[in-house]
This record gives sequence, structure tokens and C-alpha cells, in this order.
Amino acid sequence: MSLTPYIAVTDARAALDWYVAHLGARVTFDPIVMPDGRVGHSELTVSNAHGDARWMMADEHPEIQVEAPAPGRGNDVTLHLEVDDVDGVVEAMVGGGAVLDRGPEDNPVGRVAVVRDPFGHRWFLNQPAAARTP
Repeated sequence: MSLTPYIAVTDARAALDWYVAHLGARVTFDPIVMPDGRVGHSELTVSNAHGDARWMMADEHPEIQVEAPAPGRGNDVTLHLEVDDVDGVVEAMVGGGAVLDRGPEDNPVGRVAVVRDPFGHRWFLNQPAAARTP
């Protein structure tokens, strides 16, 4: 059994490029483009020492109540991603226009940070304590 997040963004083509460039993702299912030009489905994966993290993504489709996060409004979901180097991932994401909400900082579970990407999605980045070198 698995649970895979499916996120909506305002510009899926730009988001695909951004997640590849700043999160190290790879596109694992090429975008399905709808007749109106919007991306109806795509899939991305990030791989590291902790395994693979996968998510699906599409342009927003308000007519079926699939909407991207709105600026200034809280997020209903936070995407938790285990990474090998929190500081490096934060640097890449913030360098690409993401907003740092918290950290990087050490806590009992490892090194953590919270970042909001340019598309409004909130990422909780965790470098587990066992993966850290003193």
C-alpha cells in the first residue's frame, strides 16, 4: 500500500522545470496535455539514500474543484520529504525563489526546515538524525 500526493499548481510546465532544477526531481511520467492546453497529469520523483519520493501534479482545474494554493492563505497539506542534506536543499530551493518559513535547525528527529515553493506548496524537509555526520 502507498499514498502518493497529487498537487495542483497554476503553471505545471514551470513547476516541472522548477522541481527538476531546484529539488533534484526527475519527471517520471511525461505531462498529459489536455485539449485546452493545460497539463492534466504528470509525475515526478526525487531519489536519495532514503529511497524514492513520488508525487503527481497537474494544472489547476477549478471547474472540478482542483485548485492551486492561493497566496496569503494557509496550506491544507505539508509535503514531508526526507533528504540527505537539508541545508543544501534549502539553499537550492530558496535560490530558486522559494520562501524559508523555518530552519534549517536541529531537533530530536534530525535536521529540519520548512520551505514554501513558488507554487504555494509547503515542504517539510527532514534529514534524519541517523543520516547526519557529526
